[in-house]
Amino acid sequence: MTGTTQAPGRRLHITIVSETFPPEINGVANTLWYLCLGLMRRGHRVTVIRPRQGHETKGEFSEAGECLFSQEYVVTGLPLPGYGELRFGIARAAYLASLWKRQCPDAVYVATQGPLGVVAVSAARKAGIPVSSGFHTNFHAYSRYYGAGFLEKLLCAYGRWFHNRTALTLVPTRKIARTTADMGIHPTSVWSRGVDCRRFAPHKRDPALRQQWGLQPNDRAVLYVGRLAPEKNLRMAVSCFERIRGLHPNARFILVGDGPMRKRLTERHPDYVFAGTRRGEDLARHYASGDIFLFPSKTDTFGNVVTEAMASGLAVVAFDDAAASEHIRHEDNGMKAHLLDDEGFVDHALRLADQPTLMNRIRAQARLDALELDWAAQIDQFERLILNQPQRTHHNALKHQSISLL
Repeated sequence: MTGTTQAPGRRLHITIVSETFPPEINGVANTLWYLCLGLMRRGHRVTVIRPRQGHETKGEFSEAGECLFSQEYVVTGLPLPGYGELRFGIARAAYLASLWKRQCPDAVYVATQGPLGVVAVSAARKAGIPVSSGFHTNFHAYSRYYGAGFLEKLLCAYGRWFHNRTALTLVPTRKIARTTADMGIHPTSVWSRGVDCRRFAPHKRDPALRQQWGLQPNDRAVLYVGRLAPEKNLRMAVSCFERIRGLHPNARFILVGDGPMRKRLTERHPDYVFAGTRRGEDLARHYASGDIFLFPSKTDTFGNVVTEAMASGLAVVAFDDAAASEHIRHEDNGMKAHLLDDEGFVDHALRLADQPTLMNRIRAQARLDALELDWAAQIDQFERLILNQPQRTHHNALKHQSISLL
């Protein structure tokens, strides 16, 4: 099977393979929720292949309640070492081959680089099905935060091998496109992210919730949303908030999310507000009730929370990386610091806390700019990219079979 330009309006069969999927809460699962929903609304047939989570059972399921897929195949799932909340999938190539022999998809998109992704790429290539991949997570960069920095080169080489076996790798930003090029991954194409501005909106600000946080109307709510994990650079966020509180004693730090660092943070900072995992309208209410949003991560490939915070009318402080590098204009719709300038990050947050006029102007502009980030345009682009990829020839694929550690 070769990839050809599809006629507009044709109903196609697209298979999404991922080791994480809704209702899990992370950037990849969030992106796949909007992707699958968008594809289904356009009349495409979407099949999802993912590992079993928690107490789920393996098997075949049809038509999700939120219409995320037509068919779902849940395979064996095991906890990821050092990251127990996440799981990786295990499936035999023969199993996928039998599925695709019965119902051959027009294209396969592999969102994660784990064992399930490897098997899916191999099975798709053998069946001659166009297969593309997504560079959603900087796993090679994560290693240094878990005492395994010595594995970074090996993980980088593995990523190069994995992605170069697919016809195209989708990356979320131009900066990540340069990163993957430096890693030796090719070809790539930028596929960005949208934001749901109906869900995330300033009018969902809740004075009663702010009172629960111990805030008066003019007090600062400094917000963080995301996993409470080492690779998110939370020490930077804590340090930044403490500097803010030194000048504004009534400020409160609200952390929305969960993860391996929660216990330690709770013990060291019992006065912080740990809101735990929030979803849907409750999450939107938490966003809108904040003032300043800290995004200290230096490892995210995108960071959906940045655009969600912008849509919610928050003043974002981030490093010039990932979503911030694409969507934040310094001192216009947010504040951003150079990746190596930790002190600049803190200074920007302090300026927002000290200058309410600047903060409110930035918050208003952030909302206006977020309104331009439409998911429909991203679904259009995804269709064009993955449905027009020819299966690589055997000769071309063999060039990338060996892993170079140099």
